[in-house]
Amino acid sequence: MNIEIKKLTPELVDDFFRFFEHIAFPDHPEWGCGCYCCFFHANNIEEWENQTAEENREIARKMILSDKMKGLLAYADGKPVGWCHFDDKSKLPGLKVFYPQVIGNEENIGAIVCFTIAQQYRNKGIAKKLLSQACGELEKQGFLIAEAYPQRECASDEENYHGPLSMYLSQGFSVHKELEKEVIVRKYLRN
Repeated sequence: MNIEIKKLTPELVDDFFRFFEHIAFPDHPEWGCGCYCCFFHANNIEEWENQTAEENREIARKMILSDKMKGLLAYADGKPVGWCHFDDKSKLPGLKVFYPQVIGNEENIGAIVCFTIAQQYRNKGIAKKLLSQACGELEKQGFLIAEAYPQRECASDEENYHGPLSMYLSQGFSVHKELEKEVIVRKYLRN
């Protein structure tokens, strides 16, 4: 299996939607509820709860076409099979809305917030490849720290959309702060 990681660009907008609408969630259609990775871009709870799947799709489309949604797509033999969403922590208002316990100094911190891997491609190292490249992209953008928010324990892959804690620890992240359900992990990108 040939895995290729590509930075999300306006030219890949169709692949992004192909992945989320046809590939990502056949094992759990309810997870394909229309988030389109807009959750962390919501400004408040009411906005998120009232947005339809169609509105999220349009928001994602506009963000991708204007190069404002940051992420990576993983391809297996030319087919999109994985996604990782990351950005400047200060540009993800949903973190403040849904995870206020992770807010603090956002200066020079890139946040890695979501992984989605198609079912038959899970546990094949794709998320690790996405994580490694996300850290590389954040470093290129000048961030000093990569930060993520894995849950302590997850009953299923679907609940583990922040990525498993063990993956982060194996990739050079360390625990920055322990919360009730989540752990804030950080990796320093420059010495």
